[in-house]
Amino acid sequence: MKFSQYYLPTLKEEPKEAENISHKLMIRAGMIRKVAAGIYDLLPYGLRVIRKVEAIVREEMNRSGAHEVLLPAIQPAELWEESGRWKFYGKELLRIKDRSNRDFCFGPTHEEVIVDLVRKDIRSYKELPLNLYQIQTKFRDEIRPRFGLMRGREFIMKDAYSFHADESSLHEHYEIMHATYTRIFTRCGLNFRPVEADSGAIGGDVTHEFHVLADTGEDTIVTCPTCNYTANLEKATSSQEKFVQKNSTGTEEKQREEVLTTNLHAVEDVARFFHVTPNELIKTLIYVADNEPVAALIRGDQNLNEVKLKNYLCANEITMASEEVIKKVTGGQVGFSGPIGLTCKVIADYSISGMKNFIIGANKADYHFKNTNFTRDFQEPTYTDLRIVTEGDKCPKCSALLMFKRGIEVGQIFKLGTKYSKNMNLTILDKQGKPTHPIMGCYGIGIGRTAQAAIEQNHDNDGIIFPMGVTPFEVIILNLGTQEEKINRAAEELYHKLLQAKCDVLYDDRELRPGFKFKDADLIGIPIHIRIGKKYIENNTVELVIRKDKHISELSLSEAIEKIHSIIAKELSHA
Repeated sequence: MKFSQYYLPTLKEEPKEAENISHKLMIRAGMIRKVAAGIYDLLPYGLRVIRKVEAIVREEMNRSGAHEVLLPAIQPAELWEESGRWKFYGKELLRIKDRSNRDFCFGPTHEEVIVDLVRKDIRSYKELPLNLYQIQTKFRDEIRPRFGLMRGREFIMKDAYSFHADESSLHEHYEIMHATYTRIFTRCGLNFRPVEADSGAIGGDVTHEFHVLADTGEDTIVTCPTCNYTANLEKATSSQEKFVQKNSTGTEEKQREEVLTTNLHAVEDVARFFHVTPNELIKTLIYVADNEPVAALIRGDQNLNEVKLKNYLCANEITMASEEVIKKVTGGQVGFSGPIGLTCKVIADYSISGMKNFIIGANKADYHFKNTNFTRDFQEPTYTDLRIVTEGDKCPKCSALLMFKRGIEVGQIFKLGTKYSKNMNLTILDKQGKPTHPIMGCYGIGIGRTAQAAIEQNHDNDGIIFPMGVTPFEVIILNLGTQEEKINRAAEELYHKLLQAKCDVLYDDRELRPGFKFKDADLIGIPIHIRIGKKYIENNTVELVIRKDKHISELSLSEAIEKIHSIIAKELSHA
């Protein structure tokens, strides 16, 4: 492709709308343009990256034995009502009506549609396992779309769904897909980690996310430097040993006292008033889970993980209680809630186990209790892991100190179980000839997120540094003397020879100053630069520049071609 004939509108200035570096670079490099919040045009240069990612995904999915399909983007509400998700998915589901006033949605995912497809044709365990996948546009009405393609409302996704006769088949296929995803992201040239995760609205009980590591990533990954434990912050847990040991001091129980604490709501303010540290307080947080109030207790210096609470309660939806509900449950004002006398279910985090003489809200405006104790003052609650892990906690597997990293989620795999096949009455005959519900798996990759994550992880002050596996072009030829016939002939010769060798090459034939071309070449991130200028006139040599480290080699045309092939082969083999 010749630059002069290519639609590649680069920008010098940083766009004000962009929030992170990859978003800025994608706009400046002429890859995307905003249409509306979370909705983007893909320009030719950006689309080439998307197609490169898609090609890798498609090759590896086919290699795994999956079969490609293409399902409708618009889905009837009836299917979602069968699965039970029409009411519970939330406002992210874009609901629409057709001219006959029938309810539809723009698919954010395709579990319902794929189950409906399979139940029409599959009858026996002999036809399983089966894995069907597609690469298609999805829509999720994010409350705050941001970061370009990373959290857009409209996005391209690879989603796959597998069907199995038994758990062992699902487990075996889950491991195949784990290995498939590892190959995909390795071929994309990414530094990534698979992490334990929560399944969220999709469902299921076992899931892993794949995160590209980046300092500016929006997700926190919890890792152990000693063993292989890795999880996202929603899922991560830690050893509870230190809390029990620290809280069980052996101190004798003191007499409980009711203390006036006018306008003191925040933990830090209450702790300061009592001349104690926040870890000597217990917070009582009132939630509503599927229309039922519940109290969650956690130590004052810890933060509650709402995902863990929701999962423990097996709830479809969980929200902070309203002022009206809090008054009904506690009998007191918001900001002074405590565990004594509650009229709802009470659950506690391990962080409060063994505590003595602690401070709690008195369920009375402007009052707290000090020297409160379990059993004597209120029944000891049921304990579970409800807290958000903090850096320096002990690993739940080996007790080493946990570390935090930042990451960008680009893919996730799930063991769904029979949630969808059972709700939607998908049945097959098992080996005994009895009807049973197939067990499902689900496997997604954000194509646009993967492309942008590659940029977020690979850039410098001058622009993008594309990994070879996903670069729009492998080589850019910079003609630095368009007025010189000898330079033009050499550039054209090199261009056509590379095309004949099936290289993806961009030829910058524009009549612009060398400095301008250098800046554009660095900005758009093509891995190999060939500069043809005065040195070719003087001694028939060109400069081969590696974009990643700016290393320059002076070579003849034939040597440059050989070197280009060698670099590309080496880079792709490493992936």
